[in-house]
Amino acid sequence: MKTKKIKDLRPKSLKDHHMPKNYDISLKAYGGGGKAKSLNPITKKLKTQSMKGFETQYKNIIDYIVRITFRIWEQKDIGYIYDTYSHDCRVWDEFGLQSGAEKIVADTVHTNNAFPDIRLFADEVIWAGDEDASFHTSHRTIITGTNTGYSKFSEPTKKSVRLLCIANCVAKNNEIYYENVVYDTAALIKQLGLNVNIVAREIAKEGNIGPFAPDFKNSKPTRITRNSKPLNFEIPEKISNVRDFVEAVFNSIWNRRNFSTIDHVYSDDVAFEGSTGRKFKGKKQLRNFIISMIATFPDMALSVEDIYWMGNNHDGYSVSIRWGAIGTHSGNGSYGPPTNKECYIWGITQWHIENNKIVKEWTVFNEFGILVQLLGDK
Repeated sequence: MKTKKIKDLRPKSLKDHHMPKNYDISLKAYGGGGKAKSLNPITKKLKTQSMKGFETQYKNIIDYIVRITFRIWEQKDIGYIYDTYSHDCRVWDEFGLQSGAEKIVADTVHTNNAFPDIRLFADEVIWAGDEDASFHTSHRTIITGTNTGYSKFSEPTKKSVRLLCIANCVAKNNEIYYENVVYDTAALIKQLGLNVNIVAREIAKEGNIGPFAPDFKNSKPTRITRNSKPLNFEIPEKISNVRDFVEAVFNSIWNRRNFSTIDHVYSDDVAFEGSTGRKFKGKKQLRNFIISMIATFPDMALSVEDIYWMGNNHDGYSVSIRWGAIGTHSGNGSYGPPTNKECYIWGITQWHIENNKIVKEWTVFNEFGILVQLLGDK
């Protein structure tokens, strides 16, 4: 009996010429997001772009992303997902691969029931691509709400929450057909007044989630070459190519373990915001966090899976980076005593670069998913 082949919807990586060279179409130019007064483009002089196959009401890709999010989540037109997600869409989140618009609708109904007053404030949208190659968007949001309904974690707690989320979507002809989304789930659970470790164990027992493997473009990442040592990447003083800069920085820090790279590429007062409510100011705290992660997973190998950006040397760059890693939990750290379990780690990072330095970073990764993998019986 032949096995039915699943259609591969994985989008092709964008080329350098797909990257916007300025901020004419940006969230700042749009006037912000998440509030009703900012969602009426008729009164605005929005820059338009060619969007073949999209509803004519949308002037550009920022307009599309912000307004469909508002309509679905805050106006509660959840059925609009059927018009803006393909029927066979693929959505990777902290709990694995979700397939099909019907599953996305069900999950959205569940979340709205748990948090009836949910709000999603657009904090940034980095975009690239076009109507032919597909539009790629990295949508950073601040989510707020009050837990007055049942959630997958507990009965109603009446607690208010605020968390960070980054959703990387790929859209064509008015439909999102591929998405990688990561919520700060661990922070959400803590704010609900629950014990994250206990919830992780309970979720693991259910056994209906996963696989946890990141959406690796190729095979699993490796960091040791034939010469039995990681590659050494030269970090440029000035950024001539954003893609090369990103690859060099990630590989140098995470795979080569050259933590002095942090001093060269980050500004002295870099602002960092990340999973489980982490907020850092300055390079020292950022370096300590990275070292602690690698100490916990000493053989961690990381690969950069997707990169796109907007901007230029004069105005600065806004960059979206999706990455995946694999490592063995054989070191001591915040995730408890070593379990010697192989663990998948993935996340989305956004950088804002000015004068060849990273001045702001947002990184959301599957921290709750890590705990589920480590604390489960398997």
